[in-house]
This record gives sequence, C-alpha cells and structure tokens, in this order.
Amino acid sequence: MDILNFLLEPLSYDFMVRALATTAIAAVVCAVLSCWLVLIGWSLMGDAVSHAVLPGVVLAYIVGAPFALGALVFALIAVTMIGVVRNTSRVKEDAAIGIVFTSLFALGLVLISVTPSQTDLNHIIFGNLLGVSIPDLIQVVVLGVVAFAILIFKRRDLTLYAFDPTHAHAIGLSPKRLGALLLGLLALTSVVALQTVGVVLVVAMLIIPGATAYLLTDRFSRMLVIAPVISVVCSMAGIYLSYYLDTASGAMVVVTQGAVFAVVYLFSPRQGLIGTRMARARRKRALATA
Repeated sequence: MDILNFLLEPLSYDFMVRALATTAIAAVVCAVLSCWLVLIGWSLMGDAVSHAVLPGVVLAYIVGAPFALGALVFALIAVTMIGVVRNTSRVKEDAAIGIVFTSLFALGLVLISVTPSQTDLNHIIFGNLLGVSIPDLIQVVVLGVVAFAILIFKRRDLTLYAFDPTHAHAIGLSPKRLGALLLGLLALTSVVALQTVGVVLVVAMLIIPGATAYLLTDRFSRMLVIAPVISVVCSMAGIYLSYYLDTASGAMVVVTQGAVFAVVYLFSPRQGLIGTRMARARRKRALATA
C-alpha cells in the first residue's frame, strides 16, 4: 500500500471523516486551554472538573437540555464544593479535589446505570469517536469555536493572571473572575472532548499537549502554537493507527500524545533528560578541542 492509498482509504468512510473533524477541533481547543492549565498548575483541577461534569451531562440528557449546560452547572458545583471543604476543614486542597471529583464521578456512574436510554450512555465515559453524528459534530464545532474565541480574545488577561495575579489585580483585572472564566471554559472544553475520548481520557487531552509544549519552549506565545499543532498531528495519527490496527480510537489518540510527550521529555534540546546531557557532552568536547 502506497502513502496516498494509506491516507485516502479511511476518508472513503463518512464516519471516519466526521471522527477526524471532531478530533481536530477538540485537539485544538484542549491544547490551547492546556497551556494555561499547565502554567497555573491546575492539572489536578482539570482532572476534577472533567470528571465532575459527568452527572451534569447525564442529567442534561434526561431532561433534554444541552450537554454544555449540565456540564457547566456541575463544574461550578464541583469548584464550590472544593472551596467549601478546603476552607471549612483541615483537609488540604489536593485531598478536597480528590474527594469531590471522585464522588461526583461516581454519582454520574450511578445515574448512567439507572437511566433508561436508547443510546449507550457509557459512551460518555469512554468516548464514541467513530459514532459521531452530524448533530454531534455541529455541537462540537459550535462549542469549540466559542471556547477558542474566548481564549484567544482574553489571552493577554489570562496570561497575566497565570504569571502574576497580584499585578493583574493592581491594573484593574479581577483574578477571581478570570479564574472563574477559566473554569467555565474548562467545563465547556470538557464537553467538546467528551465526544472524542470520553470523560476518562479527557484530562489527557487537557494536559499532555500543554506539558509537551512547555518542554519545547520558554515563551508562552510559542506554546499557544506548538501545543495545538502537536495535539492535532497526534490526534490524526492516533485515528489512523486505530483504523489500521483495529484499536479503540479515543484511547489511541491519547496513547499517541503520551508517546510524543515521552520523546520530548527524553530528547528535548533544552529540557529533555537525554537531550540536555548530550548537549553538555557536545559543549565539553568543543571546549576540549578549542
């Protein structure tokens, strides 16, 4: 099989075209948001919110409301509960996050188990990339465009908030509002990614691209370009691999992103475990022969 046939064969199926389009949109939005999550240190919060939205999504399905609405409501509930537990007890923030998101995630599993449905709601957990319909794709496009547009429009304020919230407050910005905006966008982005990899793996798409870009550059503006490029390339590669290897598509997307992170972690010229040692060795040889 030549390269052209390798690339074109999956595109002869409509479900593969929809899967590729959905994944590309989710990859871009998740990757851009992941830059701020990694910079602020909200990786665990991303895990918490992405799992805590599950009961909201199920309840939205039951009442016929948009998934995004249910996810946003439960994201706010989760953040509020974490704050209450942290501020009114001796429990630290990481433990409060773990307690709240596991409890809400379990509630979502219970709701799925007792909810009569003509569709398999387990797809919310594990994703249903190859089963994306036209309405699903339209929803992903709309939510993805909204989230991406807000992130780009507010990128300077959000970046200042990430680097120096005190300075942001001094020039008239509200760190609390910016934090709430990020959490709202996190909930919205989680709904976008639910259509691809499901709740269980969505946190990987929200963290791995930003972490990978963070090891490749010291400039945040470059991170915002590198992260989505890596995410889209890995996502497309993961879908093609899943097609030819007959594996789970969503899981393969995340595995591909994880593999690229491992390569960057080892061989990045500035931050890589092996790459930095090789660079030092070259400098020593250059000095010895000078």
